[in-house]
Amino acid sequence: MADLFAADPEPATAAAANAPLADRLRPATLDEVVGQSHLTGPDGAIGRMVAAGRLSSIILWGPPGTGKTTIARLLADAVGLRFAAISAVFSGVADLKKAFAEAKEHARVGKRTLLFVDEIHRFNRAQQDGFLPFVEDGTVTLVGATTENPSFELNAALLSRAQVLILHRLDAAALGQLLDRAEAEMGRPLPLTPDARDALIASADGDGRFLLNQAETLFSVSFDAPLDPAALGQFLQRRVAVYDKDREGHYNLISALHKSLRGSDPQAALYYLARMLVAGEEPLYVLRRITRFASEDIGLADPQALVQCLAAKDAYEFLGSPEGELAIVQACLYCATAPKSNAAYAAQKAAWKSARETGSLMPPAHILNAPTRLMKDIGYGKGYAYDHEASDGFSGADYWPEGMAPATFYAPVDRGFERKIAERLAYWDDLRAQRREEA
Repeated sequence: MADLFAADPEPATAAAANAPLADRLRPATLDEVVGQSHLTGPDGAIGRMVAAGRLSSIILWGPPGTGKTTIARLLADAVGLRFAAISAVFSGVADLKKAFAEAKEHARVGKRTLLFVDEIHRFNRAQQDGFLPFVEDGTVTLVGATTENPSFELNAALLSRAQVLILHRLDAAALGQLLDRAEAEMGRPLPLTPDARDALIASADGDGRFLLNQAETLFSVSFDAPLDPAALGQFLQRRVAVYDKDREGHYNLISALHKSLRGSDPQAALYYLARMLVAGEEPLYVLRRITRFASEDIGLADPQALVQCLAAKDAYEFLGSPEGELAIVQACLYCATAPKSNAAYAAQKAAWKSARETGSLMPPAHILNAPTRLMKDIGYGKGYAYDHEASDGFSGADYWPEGMAPATFYAPVDRGFERKIAERLAYWDDLRAQRREEA
C-alpha cells in the first residue's frame, strides 16, 4: 500500500509524454485552474489562504472532473507543505494509522503535512472520527474531496473542524479553455466543426476530465474532414447521465420536479421527469411522488389530479416501459397545469396537531352510538338530530367535544373546484347560525 502514501515535497513535475492528455494538462499553479476563480482568485477562500501562507483543513465538494485533486496538490506546493494522499476507496484503519505516523515523523523535523483524502465520504463514521485528534493537534492539515453532500456523508465533528468549499461544475467557457489547451498541447486543432465543438463541450456536462478524454480519442484518429455534430455523436459513445439513485442527485431532481409542478411550469417539470427516467430512476417511484403532489399541492382544487395519477399507475403497470411512461408524462402535465391548493395538506397538519393536544376529550354524547341499555341510560345518542329529517338536510348540530371550541382546519382557496367548496361551507355556516338562533 506504500504507493497510496507517496509524499511529494517538491512541486509536481511535468507529466510524461505518454501520459493521458488530462494528466499532461494538469495545472502547474493555482492560477491555471479553470472554472473555480470564486475559490482560487485573490478574493476566494483558497486565494486568501495562500496569500497568508496558512492553510486550514478543508473539504472540497464538487462534481467529478472539476479539479479537486489538482487543487489539493497545488495547495501543498503553494504553502510549502508535504503532500500525502490516500483514497478512501482503497484504504482502511491501518492505512490511516500509517499516514498519521509518517506525518508525525515529518513534523518532528519541521515539515508539516497536507493529507489529501479522495472520496472521503466513503470512510465510515468511526474512520472519520479517527481524523479528529490529528487534525486538532496539527499533525495533518486535512483536505478531503467528495462528490456527495458533506452534510449527509461526513460527521458533524469533522465538519466543525474543516471549512467546506464548493467547486462548481465547469461552464462552457471553462471547458472551452481546456480544449484550447489540448489543441496547443497536441499542436493541431480538433477535427470538429464549430457546432460539433460546442456539442462536445455540452456532452461533458461540466466534467473537465471527461472532456479531455474525449478530445484525446478524437486526436488519436485521422478524419478526412471535420466532424459535424451528427458524425461526432456517432463516433463518440453517448455520455450516461450523472445520477445516483441513493445519493444527493436523486433528491435534488425529485425536489426540482416537485417545485416545478408547484410553480405550474409544465416544461420544467417535464424536463426533470425526463432527467430521472432517462438516467434509470424507477418510474413508479417518480409517479408516487407526483401522486403525493396531487394531494399535497392540488387537493380539492382539482380532485381529478389524484384520479389521473392513479390511472397513470394502472396504465404503467399494464404497459410497462417505455410505452407506459407516457401515462406518467400525462399525469405530470395534468398536475403542472391544474389549479393549486395546499388547503387539504394544511388542514391535515392543523387537525393532527389539535388531536395530539386534545386527544382525551370525549365527543358529545348526542353523537355517540348506544348499542346497550346502559349506554342509553347514561345519555349516549340522546337528542341526536338526524340531518336527513331536517329542512335542507342540515341540522346545524354541534359535533365538537365539550370544552373545545369549534376550530377551522380546512380553509379552501378561491381557485378551481375549491371555490365551489368555499361557497358550500359559507352556505352551511349561515344555516348553522340560523338553526342555533331558532333553538
